[in-house]
Amino acid sequence: MPCYQPNSNRPKWKYFEHCVSGSPMLAKCLLTIRPKMRIILIQPCILWLFLEATFSNLNMSAQQIFVTGANGFLGSHVIHQLLEKSYRVRGTARGAKVALVRENFASYGDKFEAVLVENIAMDDISEHLRGVHAIIHVAAPIPSKRDPKVILDGALAGTLDVIRQAEKAGIRKIIYTSSMATVRNPSGSLTDKDWNPATEEETLVASPYAAYMGAKTLAEKAVWKFADEHKHVDITVLNPPCLFGPFVPGFRIPKPDYAALSTNLYIYQWLTKKGGRAFPKVLGNADIRDVARIHVEALTSDPESSVGRKRLLIASTHDGNYKEAVLFVADAHPELRDRLVDANTAPQFPADKFLVDLKRVEDVTGVKADSYYTWKETILDTIDSLLAVERSWATQGYEIEIPALEDYGL
Repeated sequence: MPCYQPNSNRPKWKYFEHCVSGSPMLAKCLLTIRPKMRIILIQPCILWLFLEATFSNLNMSAQQIFVTGANGFLGSHVIHQLLEKSYRVRGTARGAKVALVRENFASYGDKFEAVLVENIAMDDISEHLRGVHAIIHVAAPIPSKRDPKVILDGALAGTLDVIRQAEKAGIRKIIYTSSMATVRNPSGSLTDKDWNPATEEETLVASPYAAYMGAKTLAEKAVWKFADEHKHVDITVLNPPCLFGPFVPGFRIPKPDYAALSTNLYIYQWLTKKGGRAFPKVLGNADIRDVARIHVEALTSDPESSVGRKRLLIASTHDGNYKEAVLFVADAHPELRDRLVDANTAPQFPADKFLVDLKRVEDVTGVKADSYYTWKETILDTIDSLLAVERSWATQGYEIEIPALEDYGL
């Protein structure tokens, strides 16, 4: 609670407003009462606020959140922020990555648990859902050169299997990570009513990135169909664009695994002059930390019955100009100038950001648009994180060979 400072410009009643549940009228009335009587009246209010905050934190720490894709770029950030807010987290990973995830979050002790789920589209995860309060389903196939059917099955079957098992387990709160790719359409309109027109037939014969866009679109449509048929389950869908930002503290990629860099591979490409495309083909971005925070805050959002359908489009409020970004890096890291791509080769788009309704995001989750990371912060934090990964590989004697974006379907 803020202390009242006699010489401050803050009105006296503003201090008391915090003690009476935010009521200006009651706060002003307190000023008409003798100081000793005022203290007697305020003390129960202060005690109530203290107990409310305490039990709120206890309730949060008692909640178990199930997060898919714990070793992924976004999944690891969501888990990190959940743990920082005192939630208990159970995260999924595949194969050897389970041990790596446990290592990444070992400092949180028994607040974090990693479980093996090899195939999110087929595995029975019912045992892992025991005691779970809510699910944040982040895991999904990323753009790749694999068969489009594999990408579609992973996105569609994987998503439906998770939410069906969650509903059967009695879980009533689901946060699903979709993509801005499901919204983009020939009209250029970007609202929560817009859809990518891709069909299943088109997706199955599409290029790697188009197949990813189609798969995410069909998966999200299936989620909303499920939501319409299961009104007792509160579902929030988040639609972010291309994500950049640093890896979470403690995140480790033991040996060169460029796919693990996720969309940060775009920025890593700027550190090679071997030719080829070094920038995304489309505009729009968001900082991974902002998007993770919106996921976490969505857990406490009001139900659809109160706020309407929660399909939230997310994008940075800042212009994401790639030429400017390369110059940020050159200025901050003179030692990289000989490695950096020519800033003049950066694409020029009609606009440098997606214009979406971020007020809607704030209304539902409480995350304000003016709290988002700046473009410069995002870029420089990402570069610093990538350089740290590169140094760890070089220290172990690995040869660094930055691959072409096309090799990863980007």
